Amino acid sequence: MAYNITDACVKCGSCADNCPVEAISEGEDKYVIDADVCVNCGTCVDNCPVEAIEEN
Repeated sequence: MAYNITDACVKCGSCADNCPVEAISEGEDKYVIDADVCVNCGTCVDNCPVEAIEEN
């Protein structure tokens, strides 16, 4: 089960910078997670300063 970045994202890039499989990229309004690449490690959740990432 992949994670989802909510609208609370402030586009700081912390999640993408720390993703070990580079599954996160910058979208138009927020960062997005590629569910096909995500390995569900939770590193993005641990590094999000605004708690904008949740489990699907």
